Amino acid sequence: MSATDRLIRIVLADDHPVVRIGVRNMLSAHPGFEVVGEASDGDEAITQTLELEPDILLLDVQMPRLPGLEAMRAIMNGTPTVKIILLTSTITTQQIIEALQIGARGIVLKDALADHLQTSIRTVIAGDYWIGGKRVVNLVSALHTLMQQAAVPQRKTYGLTPRELEVVGCIVEGCSNRDIAKQFTLSEETVKRHLSNIFDKTGVSTRLELALFAIAHTLVTPS
Repeated sequence: MSATDRLIRIVLADDHPVVRIGVRNMLSAHPGFEVVGEASDGDEAITQTLELEPDILLLDVQMPRLPGLEAMRAIMNGTPTVKIILLTSTITTQQIIEALQIGARGIVLKDALADHLQTSIRTVIAGDYWIGGKRVVNLVSALHTLMQQAAVPQRKTYGLTPRELEVVGCIVEGCSNRDIAKQFTLSEETVKRHLSNIFDKTGVSTRLELALFAIAHTLVTPS
């Protein structure tokens, strides 16, 4: 059996049993994969990986007791030969950079598991990386690109809270105070207070001015 055809031993670490069952079923549908251990938290992930020494650790980023990235640090100190693929529902560019710097070999979004899981594992076993839903050969170049993306300044929010930004979005859509109150289960008095704060922070005095200000300064995402 060649290196590319040999059985790939996998430890699966995710705190949701349904996810573990789903991933195990996906892998069992293809020859060449063997799930040799499972873990439901970060500490178990470390123990299983150090004891079983798998080829691949599929590691959920959001784990109880010990977060995925912290578990990965411990594992890379103890078993640096294991190749770790992170499973996540959502991840920031900064988290991807940190994960790769610690030693992750791949990142797979959970909503793309059916499409990418098998390919990502084989890619990583072959010595490459799996980032952004594709094979990456040059990690240095990929990291450079990610760091450029992470350096892009975030849009200015003028000190508005997340809820105030939601209210601004409603104003742009032409909602009344009653509409906004109903949408967010607030009293109309609370909505008025939000609007007063928003007017103070943005320096506008009418709903129309606020709507124009929000569009001009990209406070709302175009629908």
